[in-house]
Amino acid sequence: MLTVTSVNVNGLRAAAKKGFVEWLAGTGADVVCLQEVRAEEDQLTEAVREPAGWHTVFAPAAAKGRAGVALYSRREPERVRTGFGSAEFDTSGRYIEIDLPGVTVASLYLPSGDVGTERQDEKIRFMDEFLAHLVGLKARAAADGREVLVCGDWNIAHQEADLKNWKANRKASGFLPEERAWLTRVFDEASYVDVVRALHPDQTGPYTWWSYRGRAFDNDTGWRIDYQVATAGLAERAVKAWVERAATHDERWSDHAPVSVAYELG
Repeated sequence: MLTVTSVNVNGLRAAAKKGFVEWLAGTGADVVCLQEVRAEEDQLTEAVREPAGWHTVFAPAAAKGRAGVALYSRREPERVRTGFGSAEFDTSGRYIEIDLPGVTVASLYLPSGDVGTERQDEKIRFMDEFLAHLVGLKARAAADGREVLVCGDWNIAHQEADLKNWKANRKASGFLPEERAWLTRVFDEASYVDVVRALHPDQTGPYTWWSYRGRAFDNDTGWRIDYQVATAGLAERAVKAWVERAATHDERWSDHAPVSVAYELG
């Protein structure tokens, strides 16, 4: 069994003070993918940077205090790759991958965007380059007899079932028709699988992010924007998926919740 968890920590130093360290100590995951780390390795305590029993790799952004992704693995990676061959984005702290036996696992933090701004233009450029990477990654992995799993904050709600107030967000970044169409291309053209949706085809959500504003968490007014996206062979081995939603607002250590999937590898 391979259990993989993905979570946007909304600043790892802050999350560590709110309960991330205790959560990590108690998780049954074999691999943990983090996004929005927002810290250099030397800014992290040893308990966060090199926790006992884990191998860790970090990809901070060149812009201090922004983005940043990381991977924690109980097994030492066979290979580590930062970025995906993009001149614009490889130093932006948005992608890192490791090779484990038979599977490549990646942590992704796709730009969030903001309609009518350069941030949205940046998001579209990233999406264009990243789709090409996904196609190439799948082909290379298949040639090596490997599967692929890309976990992270994709910052797009794909379907109406993936956010509570979808009607009010039809013109908002994260639910724009062109963004949703791009994610459809990831699944249809590139032949990847949204693992959680495949296991829960008729469920609303399960949501993975709730704004800190208002009573979004208490009212479960959320978005499902954190995904585990896998090649078909690995997706077929997924036996269970769940979102670790905190019991109360005060027990949250991020505005996102961990998304976990158990894969039965044989």
